Amino acid sequence: MATTVIPVQPASKPVNYLTNGFTLRSWLLTTDHKRISLLYLISVTAFFFLGGFFAMLIRLELLTPQGDLMHADSYNKVFTAHGMIMVFFFLIPVVPAVLGNFLVPLMVGAKDLAFPRINLLSWYLYIIGGLMMIHVLLTGGIDTGWTLYSPFSTQFSNTNVIEAGLAIFIAGFSSIFTGLNFIVTVHRMRAPGLTWDRLPLFVWANYATSLIMILGTPVVAITIVMVAVERLFHLGIFDPKLGGDPLLFQHLFWFYSHPAVYIMILPSMGVISELIACFSHKRIFGYKIVALSSIAIAVIGFLVWAHHMFVTGISLYAALIFSFITFFVGVPSAIKVFNWTATLYRGSISFATPMLYAFGFIGLFTIGGLTGLFLASLGIDVHVTDTYFVVSHFHYVMVGGVVMGYLGGMHFWWPKITGRMYPEGWAKLSALFVFVGFNLTFFPQFILGYVGMPRRYWQYPPEFQVLNILSTAGASVLAVGYLLPMIYFAWSLRYGPIASANPWGAAGLEWKTTSPPPTFNFDETPVVTWEAYNYDELEPKDHDGGSR
Repeated sequence: MATTVIPVQPASKPVNYLTNGFTLRSWLLTTDHKRISLLYLISVTAFFFLGGFFAMLIRLELLTPQGDLMHADSYNKVFTAHGMIMVFFFLIPVVPAVLGNFLVPLMVGAKDLAFPRINLLSWYLYIIGGLMMIHVLLTGGIDTGWTLYSPFSTQFSNTNVIEAGLAIFIAGFSSIFTGLNFIVTVHRMRAPGLTWDRLPLFVWANYATSLIMILGTPVVAITIVMVAVERLFHLGIFDPKLGGDPLLFQHLFWFYSHPAVYIMILPSMGVISELIACFSHKRIFGYKIVALSSIAIAVIGFLVWAHHMFVTGISLYAALIFSFITFFVGVPSAIKVFNWTATLYRGSISFATPMLYAFGFIGLFTIGGLTGLFLASLGIDVHVTDTYFVVSHFHYVMVGGVVMGYLGGMHFWWPKITGRMYPEGWAKLSALFVFVGFNLTFFPQFILGYVGMPRRYWQYPPEFQVLNILSTAGASVLAVGYLLPMIYFAWSLRYGPIASANPWGAAGLEWKTTSPPPTFNFDETPVVTWEAYNYDELEPKDHDGGSR
């Protein structure tokens, strides 16, 4: 009797979110939070390098005291473009939109964010705002500085103020919708057993950030509308000749823009908590107080805006009160740094690349935070206001802190996002370049500001040149440090070793699904029965290429 041989079909590869559709339509109309995260990753990276291009133009201009590269008007437009792109289209969205979008549903055990379509709408609003800003740059630019101070922006500037404001206005709604999505997701979609005191600190940080986004962003949106109305119809909102008050603009602008600093830095603080716990293989020291310190920063951050206005003529008593509260906001930030350091004590520390970025974050953020206390002191603030001391301070906090946290997080979760490992040696070299380049760029600017070099000047006395050359040299090193991850991350997509589900031996729900995750994150809804960062109970990691 003849037998029929049935050919054995090769096992098909499991479908994950990356392989679930390859058409352009499947990406541009996706409601999968992980794919939207990658859309944000591509777009914020493009804006980061565009903003970085303008930063390099600034540093090249300041190589010589005479202002050889461009005229004053062009310089005004270049530093305005740098500031607006970096603040509104990179620093504010980068960690929540890229890492938060990818990780918050995974970390709380949900299949997606609460409002997937609104999540996609958020990305489109971001893109529309970004394209409008590029159109502004291509049609003459804007010269007001990223702060849009009145009366220059409302009466005197002849550049594209209204269109730039509209671009920021639209991008602001992207932030509001993202924050709303995170808050509802954390409240309504946590896995069974994932109580508030078991939430990962990254989720706590994004939750606090979301509160600032939905409470603060409408204020700056209204302020921008008022600038447009004043510019078009001269109603006298900010014009004292017509009964207005130019300081009103600054009060409204900084009421949002100082909390916006915490929109930028809080998510990175959440990343650092995850890295410190994983690569010291310990529970976070004082977990609850670290979680609550995120909320404290969000609340107190709304009470300190006038420390940007000590020299504008506000009353001495008001200045004293805002000076005191500014010192007070340093307390919850210091609690985080102290507890991270205490976590490291007697930990099983690994010097993998994400941990190097965590160390870099602590160093740069501490310098930025301490120099912020100088600016909170009335006497010192009067001396260094509008000098390079201020430029250096906010770059240490907003750029050093945010980018260190972002790059640390990208290296940590890259295996989860792509299913591939990156070359560890190149990654460590990049971390070294970023840290050295950053300090060489911005530390000389503390000295420049203290000895009196004003910000936003395209010419300066010759005695400031040596420090400016050091700063420009540092910017070149920093640019190489930022370019390297672009190259080896792209390389790893094809040639990187396959990553397992949990290459770092990390705690957290996102490590209990495959790398990359399936479309709906988990095959079965997880049930949480353990405390956060239960490293004492975890098995050693399955080593597949990551180094510990």
